[in-house]
Amino acid sequence: MDLIEASKQRAVGSMEYFLRNFSHVPDDKLEWTPTPTAKSAIRIAAHTALYARRFARMIRDRRTPAPDNLAEWLAARDAEEIALTSREEIERIFREGTAEVLAALDTLKPEDLELSLDSGQGWSMPMKQMIGLPGFHAILHAGQIDYLQTCWDDQHVYVG
Repeated sequence: MDLIEASKQRAVGSMEYFLRNFSHVPDDKLEWTPTPTAKSAIRIAAHTALYARRFARMIRDRRTPAPDNLAEWLAARDAEEIALTSREEIERIFREGTAEVLAALDTLKPEDLELSLDSGQGWSMPMKQMIGLPGFHAILHAGQIDYLQTCWDDQHVYVG
């Protein structure tokens, strides 16, 4: 299996894994946080879902975002995350974003894997690394959901 196909499978599989774990968060725990400044399960899910579309754009456009004002960009990103408050909307956005990731990956030619995406901020990311981010990102944040579940003493291992 080639790298692009493997990245597509990881993106879908990781999204499904994340959504399965998120589905086990009780409604009364969606906004719970272990500390006042920590992110809740709903906020983590919103962040994860919204980034699928962002990764698709980076892959499709062959560049990373290069905001003129990073603080403003982050504030807008945070506001977009906070605005998502329903499981159904988050799942829809995540699935649509992952479909965009798959479509963006389908646009790549083998030589595109040798590209390096310049951020305009003094760093770059190899395309080979970028195409793995949608799957890695979802798994990373699924671990945060798992941690929150242990905080409210849910020790069950969810396998399906």
